Amino acid sequence: MTTPKAPWLKYYGDIPHTLDYPQGSMYEALKYAYDNHLHGNGYKNPAYVFQGKKTSYPEFFKKIDSIAKSFMAIGINAGDKVTICMPNAPQGIDSFYALNRIGAVPAMIHPLSAEGEINFYVTHSHSKAILVLDMFYEKVLNALKDVEEPVKIIVAHIKDELPFPLNMLYPLTVKDKPAPLPKDNKDVIDWKDFLAGGKAVKDLPDTFPGKDDTAVILFSGGTTGVSKGIELTNMNMNALGYQVSSNAGFPMTNLKMFSVMPLFHGFGLGVGIHTALVSCATCILIPQFTIKTYARDVLKYKPNVIVGVPTLFEALLRSDGFKGADLSFLRGVFCGGDSLSVELKKKVDAFLKEHNASVQIREGYGTTECVTASCLTPYDFFREGSIGIPFSDTFYQIVDPNTDEEVPYGTEGEICIMGPTVMKGYLHNKAETASTLRTHDDGNVWLHTGDLGTMDEDGFIYYKQRLKRLIIVSGFNVYPSQVENTIDAHPDVLLSCAIGIPDPYKMHKVKAFVVLRPGVEPSDKIKDEILEHCRKNISKHAMPREIEFRTELPKTLVGKVAYRKLEEEEEAKLKAQATE
Repeated sequence: MTTPKAPWLKYYGDIPHTLDYPQGSMYEALKYAYDNHLHGNGYKNPAYVFQGKKTSYPEFFKKIDSIAKSFMAIGINAGDKVTICMPNAPQGIDSFYALNRIGAVPAMIHPLSAEGEINFYVTHSHSKAILVLDMFYEKVLNALKDVEEPVKIIVAHIKDELPFPLNMLYPLTVKDKPAPLPKDNKDVIDWKDFLAGGKAVKDLPDTFPGKDDTAVILFSGGTTGVSKGIELTNMNMNALGYQVSSNAGFPMTNLKMFSVMPLFHGFGLGVGIHTALVSCATCILIPQFTIKTYARDVLKYKPNVIVGVPTLFEALLRSDGFKGADLSFLRGVFCGGDSLSVELKKKVDAFLKEHNASVQIREGYGTTECVTASCLTPYDFFREGSIGIPFSDTFYQIVDPNTDEEVPYGTEGEICIMGPTVMKGYLHNKAETASTLRTHDDGNVWLHTGDLGTMDEDGFIYYKQRLKRLIIVSGFNVYPSQVENTIDAHPDVLLSCAIGIPDPYKMHKVKAFVVLRPGVEPSDKIKDEILEHCRKNISKHAMPREIEFRTELPKTLVGKVAYRKLEEEEEAKLKAQATE
């Protein structure tokens, strides 16, 4: 193996080129951080704050140990999988680390996942249990009806983690009351009963999972419409935490992180939660993002670090609540999950300056296959159009997609990544793993991102476009083939094609073009049936916002649907509307 070129090192400044990473589990990394940074140093900052209720680090570790015993009590052991279907709420965070404490593996999924998706996630991961909020419990129960392996459903309640008097008032504010739990189903466990069961377990394991053991499974869409489980190790997660903290350009210890990105998202879990906790910072848990509450929460909690997708920062500009606000408490503002346009960056930077913030928004880039971000705009140096330079111990290579050979500086090719955050592989999918993790001529294993970009002579990376079809809605990946497969399942549909069209808030939204079978006329009834089928089988972000019926779709010379032609037609429409 040879060491790849790293022309970007001269821009690291005081940032170390290489870091010393924890050699154990995520749980051990948290304990080490607490013992060495907070304990005995006089810091009193909590581990997290939820709706005003603070949980200290000592309380956090007690909750982790208690919940770990509860999982053991229902038969969860090292290596077992448990699906976590939760928003950014304490039970989800506590359970994530409790499972790691006993060597079990959490599989993180969107609480708004459709029934068909939940069925797939649980089946594919062979989960023995699933944690879900009461408001989503019925959907999960329906999703698991035909799952062959037994799955215990642990039902948590938001009100249990709210401070007084919010815990008393919260049930009165809920419009759709959760269904009562069945008394005759032993596989459905109320959270309080779940905790009580753990008291029968006396001791936790003396050993911890190793650095190369799978720590978490995150799900990514598949180009064939089938999701892939991404296995991330303890080292992957811990290395990311240390890299982000180091490359931020300022110490994160004792700071506050605005944890608004969701748990099932690599950005939200890896940076918004784990990076903060291994830095002994405080997570401000935001279970649901809305423009109405955005300014209120930021000004109430005064977070020092905000991470988000472009949609979140676009909302920053549209919120009336920031008028006259002083944002001088901000130390870092980081954007990822989707391309940040030059125009949006300029607007956000101007907004920050107008509100007394001394920082600018900094763009990063990465994929879930390396947890999340793997490069970042340097602390004090911005190069227009660039997504930054690689993190410590991380290398980038731009290669010819056809040969895997490195191309000259300035030449477009596929972005490949090597470093300690690169995934272990795809769960139960050796073929996709081998296709994505490839050994190059230098003897190193590189992650092929499926993205095209360039690198300049100073090592700055420039993202160009996706090599594969992908729609990004509010920072979440939507694979057109999954939408198309769902629509095509309707008996009256002959063919469909899904594309992303610009949206002023979500950056993109899904539009579907549908060709019906001969003799079937377009109707609102068929459109409603298609949308209802989509709601049951694909996520909220993947839902088509527009359906256009056509008699035929444009084709390429080899007979494939020419989706680019449809994209060009939509782009032309927008330009025409802009000139009217």
